Amino acid sequence: MKRLVLTLLGFAVATPLLAAADFDQWAEGLALQRMRAEPTLATYRQYLPAAEQQLLDAKLTPNTPQQRAARIAAAKSGLQELGAFDRSQLSAQQRTSAAVVEWSLRSTAEAEPFEDFDFVFNQFRGLHVSLVNFLSQTHPIRNAGDLANYLARLQQVAAQMDNGIARAQDAATRGFLMPRFITQASLGQFERFLAEPPARNVLVLSLQQRLNKLNGTANEISAEARATALLEAEKITAEAIIPAFRRVQVMLQAQLPRNTEDAGLWRLKGGDKAYAYELRRNTTTDYTPQQIHAIGLREVARIEGEMDGLLKQLGYLDGSVKQRMLKLDADLQPKEAEPRAALLARYEQILRDAEKRSRLLFDITPKAPVVVQREPLFTEKTAAAHYSGPAKDGSLPGIFWAPLPGSPYRMTNMRTLTYHEGVPGHHFQIALQQENEGLPRYRRDAVFAGGSAFSEGWALYAEQLAAENGWYEGDIPGRLGQLDAELFRAKRLVVDTGLHAMQWTRQQAIDYGIPVAEVERYVVMPGQACAYKIGMLHILDLRSRAQQALGPKFKVGQFHTLVLQTGNVPLAVLSQVVDDWVLAQR
Repeated sequence: MKRLVLTLLGFAVATPLLAAADFDQWAEGLALQRMRAEPTLATYRQYLPAAEQQLLDAKLTPNTPQQRAARIAAAKSGLQELGAFDRSQLSAQQRTSAAVVEWSLRSTAEAEPFEDFDFVFNQFRGLHVSLVNFLSQTHPIRNAGDLANYLARLQQVAAQMDNGIARAQDAATRGFLMPRFITQASLGQFERFLAEPPARNVLVLSLQQRLNKLNGTANEISAEARATALLEAEKITAEAIIPAFRRVQVMLQAQLPRNTEDAGLWRLKGGDKAYAYELRRNTTTDYTPQQIHAIGLREVARIEGEMDGLLKQLGYLDGSVKQRMLKLDADLQPKEAEPRAALLARYEQILRDAEKRSRLLFDITPKAPVVVQREPLFTEKTAAAHYSGPAKDGSLPGIFWAPLPGSPYRMTNMRTLTYHEGVPGHHFQIALQQENEGLPRYRRDAVFAGGSAFSEGWALYAEQLAAENGWYEGDIPGRLGQLDAELFRAKRLVVDTGLHAMQWTRQQAIDYGIPVAEVERYVVMPGQACAYKIGMLHILDLRSRAQQALGPKFKVGQFHTLVLQTGNVPLAVLSQVVDDWVLAQR
């Protein structure tokens, strides 16, 4: 009988190759190892037994060179151990799991040469943004233990910021500096964070708001304990956090004279290799920048042709597609002086309608609810709409976060944004994955995930699905909003590759029709914007192939169940799963 050596819990043991037991135990052990090494991620996932999770919820993942080196080493070790398995002996589900784990570990290991390219204090997912968002939105406040953990984590923020300063300064010695306009955008965030007194700081206010939500619950905390905790949070913020944020602000201001306006990775040593890695990681394909650029140009021409016809139907005859869409949105602007409450109510109405319509296209839907909330003020000016998954214990629903920074509002895209972030987009994709008992836990909770192409591709596919099935019937502006969103994703292919591989300037990207905040997002998140359209086209292609192969046997609800129940996997793995399903159906 074949034998292999596994490293489990620090011990090397020789075991017979019993595929199901050995592989499942090994993969789950690897997931636990990662959760224990990354407390912040463990809080997101709530992965560990309650007592152990409670201890980890008091810590932030270290952001030290030693922690980053340990994560790379763990990925390389995991790949070596995975190679000991004979995959032909694994079940179909285990082979899929092995492919997902391999892709995730390899992506982590291959990131090692490109650490300097991840700018610490960028305006979109920088350390200052991720810490504030995590503490104010994600860290649970359910009971007194969570409250104590929140204060413990607040105590760690200043050290995290100082570690970030050290990393940013070290990278700067090798010429890795953010473009000037990115530094200026980040400085704007620091100014907003520091503008309010400590008692009004988001880290204190958000705690107060969440404590208020415990009123009347079994876990209600006494008024005295709340007041004490809020004073402690205010004290930590005033004495440690605000000074640390000011230190970062001073560093960024000092770097400004050294910054240039050059936007793309091409400007940095090794930038071509870094961008190729980011495209692989985000699209889970081997497309070159030139291939993706060409796909984008083709799709832009097709979509603009369709939009031109619809705009003419509405009487918008003059100007480019972009100019006419701006005019249409301007004509649809709310008449109220303060329309945000009405807009949030409209989002909620669209979401509930989408749930009803989805019953005809989906054989399964999530148990977890989904709601709409306004993006917090701290990040609203630079944030894109996004989704956060439901808490497994039911304490939080899935949330579609809608930025409403002010006039003009994007009126034509309200439907498609709701379909993308909520139903049947990210909420169906993420909540159903979490609820799928047929998946190993590490896949349900995306400890090892398959990149952005599946998740963002599905969400863009959800927009297309709504259009195909008449959800925009009688609403030409809404249908134009859907096409405009698809056009936006097609233009992203052109702009992202243009910025990072073809030496486009920031202004060229803006002139091509991409909003400033989005262009600046692509600058600091290279390749991620390409995942949407590449993933969508792949899912549409798989559906078309399955329809052609199965003919009348093809049922779209079954196809959707298959894709959603597979969960987040690289596109090549999804192709194999669909091909196997088609063969079984035939």
